[in-house]
Formats: sequence, structure tokens, C-alpha cells
Amino acid sequence: MVDTDRVLLEEVAYDYFGEYDLRRGADAWTFAFKPNTEKLIRDQAVRKGLETINNRVDQFGVAEPRISRQGIEGDRILVQLPGVDDPERVKDIISKTAFLEFKEVLGGPAPDRTGLLQAVGGSAPAGAEVLPGDRRGAEGQVIGRDYYLVKKVAVVTGRELRTARRSQDEYGQANVRFDLIPAAADKFGAFTESHIGTPMAIILDGRVMSAPVIRARITDSGVIEGNYTIDEAEDLSLILRAGALPASLIYLEERTVGPSLGHDSVVRGVRAAIAGMALVMLFMVFYYRASGINAVVALALNLLILMGAMAYFGATLTLPGIAGVILTIGMAVDANVLVFERIREELRVGKTVRAAIDTGFGRAFGTILDANLTTLIAALFLFQFGTGPVKGFAVTLSIGILASMFTAVFVSRTMYMVIMRGQDRVQTLSV
Repeated sequence: MVDTDRVLLEEVAYDYFGEYDLRRGADAWTFAFKPNTEKLIRDQAVRKGLETINNRVDQFGVAEPRISRQGIEGDRILVQLPGVDDPERVKDIISKTAFLEFKEVLGGPAPDRTGLLQAVGGSAPAGAEVLPGDRRGAEGQVIGRDYYLVKKVAVVTGRELRTARRSQDEYGQANVRFDLIPAAADKFGAFTESHIGTPMAIILDGRVMSAPVIRARITDSGVIEGNYTIDEAEDLSLILRAGALPASLIYLEERTVGPSLGHDSVVRGVRAAIAGMALVMLFMVFYYRASGINAVVALALNLLILMGAMAYFGATLTLPGIAGVILTIGMAVDANVLVFERIREELRVGKTVRAAIDTGFGRAFGTILDANLTTLIAALFLFQFGTGPVKGFAVTLSIGILASMFTAVFVSRTMYMVIMRGQDRVQTLSV
């Protein structure tokens, strides 16, 4: 190496690789991370991995996952998922790096790497690489492997995705439809317009998923096809939305804990909820007499709606969720108490039963709405910024609040109207 080349190389090393330790040799220079830089990059990778895994497994906040870092500066991540029926599918979703790339195809597909490279002189040209891909049959099964020669530089990557979702083609085959951010859409549109009639590889984690021929200019949206099942397309769209992992994951340990471990705690929580509900019902019937039965029916319907909604979303009923149910019971009864007390006040000033009911519900509605709306806003903040168990509590509480407003205002009033139907003038009301 002449002195001029050495000086230029030193300038480049100083400008672009200042965070590396440089070791000069006779024929080669070696760059290695400085200890502090390596520590920082490792820490950032773990933090980004935590965020990405959270986004992947906590889509609805009802399974109450617990995802945490082991040790202050450790590089291990602990994932606890209660109520998972298919652990292998969850492991696959978590472990995929999910780095998506769109690259220009220079050659292939070919059944072997050697045959592909022979067509271009025996080795990959500068700026190109060979990537594998599965060859699939008509029903989507893997029947072999193909190789593609593609450019190393991607046209766009998964970092430029705005969203991804499961879709299907005109034949009902599941696929993944994606949308790009505006800057990437312009770049993608210019590339596809100038390469109509040539194939473009869709690459996920270094494997070619498909290599369709560009038929027209594509800008802000496209489709990833690969003979997917519905679950595969749903999982792929989920991990693309959540973002790519900064590094690959290695499973060190896996444990499956049976339900008997927390059975006693859950049973005690359910007993507490039932006991609380029974005492509330007895108090309402004792204090408000026949109108208390109205409140009991509304409360039972409220719990039925809550449990139905949790079953629809596949929620796991853990201790925080049970706490949300118990709080919902109190919120639901509180609305009935406001209505009944307002009706009592209207009856005391001499209004008829019908007028007292109408005025009582009308005037209590504003107070009920304010009280429930403030609680709902707090629950939404808990869902947005909380972790797994907190999100589970927030989901249960939010559904319960909406159900309690419906039952306390609409259902309770409808029951009054049904009871008084056909009676010209009701003289008394048991409240």
C-alpha cells in the first residue's frame, strides 16, 4: 500500500468508523467495536426487541402477557403468556426477524446455486447476491428449493411500511396487502415504472417469498403472495406491522405451567366477585324494594354482556380481570342508585309516577355520563400506557363501563315502561 492510499484510508476510517478500534496489519486492517459502543448497541437491541415482541404478542391487551428484561443490562428477555393454546405458533411469531426487502431480480429461479452462477460467469457480480426460496406446489406445499440472483441494495424495505393486513385474491387465496409511506411510494413507483416486464423479489429474512413480474407501475400499496394459509397470512401481517427485530432470537429455555398453580388465586377471586355481587343485590332489594329487583336484573345483564364480550375477544380471566369485573359491579349499581334517588326526590315534590321516572332518568343521565366517561378515559390511558396485567384490567373495566351505562339507563327504564304499560295512572312506585 502506497503512502497516499494509506492516508486516504485513514481519513475514511476516521470519518466513518470512529466508534471502532482500529488494528493495522501488514496486509489488512481490522475494525472492532469499542467496549462502550458494543455495550450501547447491545442495550439498544434488547430494548428494541422488547418493544417489538410487545407489539407482536399484545395486539388486544386481553391475554395479559408479561415481557421483561432479565437483569438491568442483561441480553435475555423473559416472555410469559397465560392462556396460550398454540405455543408453537406464538414462538414462530416472536422469533421471526421479519426484515422485509424488495429487490431487483438479475437471474433465476434455478434449482441449484452452481447452475445459476454459471450463467453469469461462475460467480456473483459485484453488488449482487444469491438467495434461496421455497418452490411450492399448487396446494402450497414445499416441493423443492430455488435460487435467485438479486441486487444487494433493496428498492424499499419493511422499515418503510405504513401498515400490513391479511387479504385474499380473486380465487380466495390468502395473501398480505401492504401500504408504504409516501416517500417510499414515490421511490417504489419510479422503480416499477422503469422495470415493467422484469421480476422483483419479495424477500423476508433472507429468503425469497415470491418473485412476481412487474406488470404496471406500483406506488403506495402492493400484495405479498406465497400460497399462505389464513393463519400464515395473519401472522405475517402481524409481524410486519409490529416491525422487524434488531437481531435474531435464540430460545434458551421453555416452560409450560399448568393451570393448577394459580387455580387457588383465581377461585378466591371468583368467590369474592360472587360474594360482592350477592351482597350488592341483597342491599338493593332491601333498600329500594321492588325497584331493587329492577337493578338486580340490569346488573345480571351487565355481567352477561361483559362475559360475552370477553369471550368474543378471547380474553384470559386473570386476577386483574376479576378486579375489573368487581369494580364494574360497583359502577353499574352506582348508576342505578343515582336514578332511584332522583326518582324519590321527584316523588317527594308531588309528581306523578310516570313524570318522576321520566324526570329521574333524564336528570340523572348527565351525572351518570360524566362519572362513567371520566372512568373510561382513565381506563383508556391504562390500556395505552400500561403493561399486560394493567391492560387486561383496563379492557375489562372499559367493557363493563359501556355495558353498565346501557343497562342502567336503557334496560332499567325499559323495564319500568313495560311494568306500567296498560295502566292508565300508576298511583305508587316501590322505590
